[in-house]
Amino acid sequence: MIKDNERKEKMCLFFASDYHFEMISLPYISKNLDKDKKVIMITENNLEETVEKVLEGTNLANDKKDKIMNIDWKNNNLDKFKQVKDSKNRNLETVIFVKGTENYINNINENIKNWTNIDNVQIIDCYDINEVHEDINTIAKGYGNILSTSGIESLLH
Repeated sequence: MIKDNERKEKMCLFFASDYHFEMISLPYISKNLDKDKKVIMITENNLEETVEKVLEGTNLANDKKDKIMNIDWKNNNLDKFKQVKDSKNRNLETVIFVKGTENYINNINENIKNWTNIDNVQIIDCYDINEVHEDINTIAKGYGNILSTSGIESLLH
């Protein structure tokens, strides 16, 4: 669980399927790419095929689709941690999506703490609603914001 002083840095997302995850996250990813932020996708499963199908159905310009497809959507954690380390060394503003089971998310977050400083990294933990449905409220209380289809919803009072 994150500390209160880190709440504004951490965000969560709840999804029902890979396609649902991509539909929620793509507008936010696109906006951050437009701001020249580094986007890293750390995922428990390979998302290349599903994100490609989702992008085919959008009206985004081809160059925007190419930027999104240039994100590594595979589930290769070693390569992702190399990207995190490179991003830290180059002092890039970075958005990291961590998508998987609750246990996977917790383990990856522990590893991320060893590779980054919290100042220029935003982490978005992405939970499968089918796995955590009974614990959604408890999980959400540990975050300052939730990313949803309508954008960022603040949970801070």
